[in-house]
Amino acid sequence: MEFAIVIILLSVSLLVYFKIADKYNIIDKPNHRSAHSQITLRGGGIIFPIAFIIFCLFNLNEAIQDYWSFGLGLLAICTISFVDDVRTLSNKIRLSVHLISVVLLLYFTGAFTLMPFWVWPILFVIIIGTLNAYNFMDGINGMTGVYSLVTLGSLAYINKDIIQFTNENFILYPILACMVFLFFNFRKKAKCFAGDVGSMGIGFWVIGLITLLIMRTEEYKYILLLSIYGMEVVLTITERILLKENIFEAHRRHLYQLFANEKKFHT
Repeated sequence: MEFAIVIILLSVSLLVYFKIADKYNIIDKPNHRSAHSQITLRGGGIIFPIAFIIFCLFNLNEAIQDYWSFGLGLLAICTISFVDDVRTLSNKIRLSVHLISVVLLLYFTGAFTLMPFWVWPILFVIIIGTLNAYNFMDGINGMTGVYSLVTLGSLAYINKDIIQFTNENFILYPILACMVFLFFNFRKKAKCFAGDVGSMGIGFWVIGLITLLIMRTEEYKYILLLSIYGMEVVLTITERILLKENIFEAHRRHLYQLFANEKKFHT
């Protein structure tokens, strides 16, 4: 019953957001790097911070005691990402908020206590790099949602049958959010795109869960849950370096972009 209520709340929240986005013209216009050709509502990924707020309402005492630092980090990175969706912000502002969010995430996972201080900068680089990889790879209908759903499903299995490392609902709520988001996104003509708020939001949640799992088990093999995005991004950057391209400039050389734009493979 609880999950049915959560799905209804998430669906209604997203439908209300569609009205707001349509009124204030929060849209994604096609450009030379796009795999879509029609104007689409942007920021549908706002459903992920909403999912966390609903999680807190249903698990209030535990959320206040154990998840406050994660929540502050998630809401901070989602807020700055949503603002960046609406109006472009400077890299310094975005990076500053990202750093604060990662500090809160590492505090939540216990990394500052469990890991020596010289490892902390490495964790910052890895997490921020992974967040940006999540953002880079968000470009095809259903891609971010399905990948996140598979990863979260794997984490739910690990949490239930191998080792419990967190509250079961802390994994199930983003799964429900992914399912609702995919209903509107995984189509030939998507109703909405995740936007930076979505890719950074669900990326932050997934990275938080994986980091928490690694800290609880001290087994680094679980980072392989992010291996698909990791390999693709590293290979793309390597290719661009070999081609003597500026890796900081916008491009369309990711494998999924080549399939969608050049080979015309569409969902």
